[in-house]
Amino acid sequence: MASPEEIEKLIARCALSDRSALSPLYEATSAKLFGVLLRVLNDRSDAEDALQEVYIKIWHRADRFRANEFSPLSWLVVITRNHAIDVLRARKPISVEVDEAFDVSSDAKNPEEEAINSSEGTRIDNCLQELETERAQAVRGAYVDGYSYVELAERYAVPVNTMRTWLRRSLLSLRKCLER
Repeated sequence: MASPEEIEKLIARCALSDRSALSPLYEATSAKLFGVLLRVLNDRSDAEDALQEVYIKIWHRADRFRANEFSPLSWLVVITRNHAIDVLRARKPISVEVDEAFDVSSDAKNPEEEAINSSEGTRIDNCLQELETERAQAVRGAYVDGYSYVELAERYAVPVNTMRTWLRRSLLSLRKCLER
């Protein structure tokens, strides 16, 4: 992953309408931004469409980024989250006739799929319990609830780089635990 300084430089180049900066910016940040969109929209197709729209917004708003006010990734996440919320608001509830609703097949998983999912979830929960409480909560906050490093650092009153270290080490511990 690109450093915050590199991302900041790419945003500055986008602000100067340097088209060659958009591709490396996308490469460096798209996975994180897609994760935010997927968490908020809860639909992969909508998240993929929204990701493209987010980068158009970033391109048009790059000149508004202030380097000392936010970290560059936090600024990108704010744009992404706001766009996802706009997409949710624009969704219209789909009404279905009552007779048609009876013809809908069940999306419920079969018992075998339920058992596998339950087993995997239990393994992950057991491994999370091996972590210190704050670190396990931080992992859930980052990877389940979609909080940014900055938000988690503020919540636990630690520097952002400390939060990054917590999460990285926690993920390594989880990987080792799950491989057992």
